[in-house]
Amino acid sequence: MAYAVLIGGAGKYAVEVVARDTEKLAWLKEEFGEKISVTPLHEGYDIGGKNLILCVKPHALQSVAELFSGEANALLSVLAGVTLETLKAAVPARHTVRTMPNLAARYGKSMTTLCGDAAFQTEAMEICSCFGRALWVNTEKEIDIATAIAGSGPAYLALVAEALADGGVHEGLKRDDVQILVKGLFEGFGDLLAQEHPALLKDAVMSPGGTTAAGYKALEENGVRKGCIEAVGAAYQRAVALGKKE
Repeated sequence: MAYAVLIGGAGKYAVEVVARDTEKLAWLKEEFGEKISVTPLHEGYDIGGKNLILCVKPHALQSVAELFSGEANALLSVLAGVTLETLKAAVPARHTVRTMPNLAARYGKSMTTLCGDAAFQTEAMEICSCFGRALWVNTEKEIDIATAIAGSGPAYLALVAEALADGGVHEGLKRDDVQILVKGLFEGFGDLLAQEHPALLKDAVMSPGGTTAAGYKALEENGVRKGCIEAVGAAYQRAVALGKKE
């Protein structure tokens, strides 16, 4: 996720990448050149006055935070489930914001959800808009639910894409041709969804007694709708559980 965010933000802001892995830092510097500077994370690293985007595993928060000194201007965290209270206790900052981008940030197409210090809302939204769309919500419950949809969603849609491709191969299409069809389907669907409610799109495609109606019936009989709803619920509960482990 850190790499995806970096692709979106490098060149638009003065970006300093800080990490413990010096080999990765060297690779990133070679990859992005003058768009970024790199600094090995060390004890006493000064975050004073900086806008800090924290991209580490939730369990690494404390060990990383212990190396910081000073007070950041703002902390933007992408740590799933980690609460504002925990973040504030770990990293001194004038403003603290939780964010949840997704993997599409690498193409400037992330759907990022934010919540936290409303005094930094405008700046946080501007930063996150560098790598896609941004939505501000008012509670941590809402961002945990959003994590289950937009944060985890690319994995769910990847499963759907793979399954559709496998279905095409099963019925006799070549794998290469199926991949072209599925990629084109997803590329066009984003534009359709931006203009129409999903129910209206479904009705527009599904004529009485037609091929889509037959396939849709099979999806309902196999619990696809129920599975999607439960996937969001399970991911949300996991985000809550991660927060409780702090």
